[in-house]
Amino acid sequence: MLSCNDPQIPTDNGNLIVRAAHTLRNRYGIRNGTQIHLEKQIPPGGGLGGGSSNAAICLLGLTQLWELRANLAELIEIGAGLGADVPFFLHGGSALATGIGTTISLLADVEPRHLLVVAPRATMSTARAYQALRSPALTTPEPDSILAISRGEAKSGDSDQWLQRGQLTNDFEQVIFDIEPEIERAKKALIQAGAGSALLAGSGSSVFGIFDTCEGQQRALEEIRAESGWRMFPCVTLSRDEYHRQLGLEWHS
Repeated sequence: MLSCNDPQIPTDNGNLIVRAAHTLRNRYGIRNGTQIHLEKQIPPGGGLGGGSSNAAICLLGLTQLWELRANLAELIEIGAGLGADVPFFLHGGSALATGIGTTISLLADVEPRHLLVVAPRATMSTARAYQALRSPALTTPEPDSILAISRGEAKSGDSDQWLQRGQLTNDFEQVIFDIEPEIERAKKALIQAGAGSALLAGSGSSVFGIFDTCEGQQRALEEIRAESGWRMFPCVTLSRDEYHRQLGLEWHS
């Protein structure tokens, strides 16, 4: 049984947490149930992977609660069946996701960066974003994927270079900004407030700016705070080991 502090969030099979619990229960023949409460703190539909991270944490938590003999590879397989982003949240840290996003190649962690996530008033559903991305203007006869999201020069394995000014890319921006100009305005506001780089998060509607120092992050927060209706979330990147420690994981991916 799932409950949530945000009435906008479904608590039935439409929620990945419920689906993750049912999948794990059926796979390992668990008869016991459980009550889960989701305290939603990030904006839904912001392109921040909230649903996928919830599913991953559900898998990890129930594995411990039900004392399952499930290893990381098994949980990744289950997670990939739930959603393309779920496997990443079972690893944490810096990683390159290829294929449909379920093939994870771990990269060296970057130095800690201070981020400011801005969720403007405008919203963008994932379905609408992908429909726009598949428009004739973006199609190609070549078999290679046109989704170059945040890859930079990923093959080199140097994840820190993605954070250099001008190196971050997201193919969704060229269509999302046309549909919702306010989202583009939020990105520009981050750059003007001193972010070294800024980018649309996933398929939107949130954007994030990257700052080298906490002081720069806080100055930007104060500068942008006056914008009516925008929600802002200051945060900091975590290394893979720190991510594992926070979750109490014993394995190392």
